[in-house]
Amino acid sequence: MTKVAMVTGSAQGIGAEVSRHLAKDGYDIALADLPAQAEKAKTVIADVEAAGQKAIFVPVDVTDQQAVADAVNEAAEKLGGFDVMVNNAGVAKVDKLEDIKPADLEFSYKINVFGVIYGIQAAAKKFKELGVHGRIINASSIAGMRAFPVWATYSSTKAAVISITQAAALEFAADHINVNAYAPGVVGTTGMWDDIDKKMSEINGKPLGQNKKDYVGTIPLGRTVEPNDIANMVSFLAGPTSEFITGQTYAVDGGGIL
Repeated sequence: MTKVAMVTGSAQGIGAEVSRHLAKDGYDIALADLPAQAEKAKTVIADVEAAGQKAIFVPVDVTDQQAVADAVNEAAEKLGGFDVMVNNAGVAKVDKLEDIKPADLEFSYKINVFGVIYGIQAAAKKFKELGVHGRIINASSIAGMRAFPVWATYSSTKAAVISITQAAALEFAADHINVNAYAPGVVGTTGMWDDIDKKMSEINGKPLGQNKKDYVGTIPLGRTVEPNDIANMVSFLAGPTSEFITGQTYAVDGGGIL
């Protein structure tokens, strides 16, 4: 019997790769992203269908609690079930602590924290309704395990996700709903580190590019993270071999925070 997974922020980047992996694992996929991402999501839908699975695009703003609940209902109705929720959508705001503005905090917390909570709520409700022993998988970061300079806002939101994951795991254990999280390290294919490097350069005076190079040099396995690395972890957490794992956050960073 085909299972169904929803992935938020799935039109590109990590979310797109997670969707491709889950499709290869036999899941039909609900690609949940902002309405403006519909065109970009078509490529991912084609990849899912090429893997022999169904895919639909579900427009949603994860900062809207009702919209997230509606998106989960739509996915379950159109794909005929609901088994896995991947709360992947997120943003990274880079600023020196003294420069953080209220709007920056609200923007980051609404997406990275509120969005995860809304996703957990909607998924758990649907799992209970369907009698499914579901999986909820949240996006944290190594920045939530160890804070970084110019990342105070981002680090704090991702630390919150770790705590929320633990609380949700305890609350939903009796319903056989597993809740875990993944914590990527420095992802080489995004522009996030370019912003960090620029801000760090303003603080410590190193030439542009040097801070990124220095950090990558501290990673024991010798490279940045690729979306494929993270998708492999999500695939494991969604699959049958992780059925006795809950409340955990796994760093996918090549040993960078050891």
